[in-house]
Amino acid sequence: MLKATDLHAYYGRAHILQGVSFALAAGEVLVLLGRNGAGKSTAMKSLIGLVRPRAGRIAFAGHEVAGWEPYRIARLGLGYVPEERRIFADLSVAENLEVGRQPARDGIEPWTEDRLFALFPNLGRMRTRPGGRMSGGEQQMLAIARTLMGNPRAILLDEPSEGLAPIIVEQMAAAIVALKAAGVAVLLAEQNFHFAASVADRAVVIESGRIAWAGTMAALLADDAARRAHLQV
Repeated sequence: MLKATDLHAYYGRAHILQGVSFALAAGEVLVLLGRNGAGKSTAMKSLIGLVRPRAGRIAFAGHEVAGWEPYRIARLGLGYVPEERRIFADLSVAENLEVGRQPARDGIEPWTEDRLFALFPNLGRMRTRPGGRMSGGEQQMLAIARTLMGNPRAILLDEPSEGLAPIIVEQMAAAIVALKAAGVAVLLAEQNFHFAASVADRAVVIESGRIAWAGTMAALLADDAARRAHLQV
């Protein structure tokens, strides 16, 4: 579904990604783990076209997309939910969802308001509420729901649990598990290890722009030494 091979990305002269490679399959949850500044968000932005890699390949849905404009990649069916959420504060929940609408895709059950409100019941109770009058957790749900209105084949979630109350984090985890069951490929960038462990099939640990560890989440849970070396602050 989505494959990054030997990605190198820069901000000015700073070499942020230094040969990062990973792959994501349909109906799989892969998490990018690492400390602040490791390169997780840069990897996400490279995949969606917001950062242009200096070298490496990105394959998505049968196309080589490295260097493409973000709107072209999105139209192929790659959804992106940035860490900042970027909902439209003056638009209602329903209007925010309408902004994200894209045509149905072959082989994918289209996302509708009713289906999204079943996934995020909180949103269904506030269809007419402006985005700016919602809690941080509700805004995060809306940001994900708006992206799903684009009927993505795969979705990139950058720090979806950051700053959320524990009960909202649990709801977010349940939603990600439901997306996986629906066949959506999910790539997370996370620092919350417990949240990641509850939803991810595999993990890639990035340290200083390089892959420091990769394997199944079960293997990482069993590898105390790797977690201490690469994830503890």
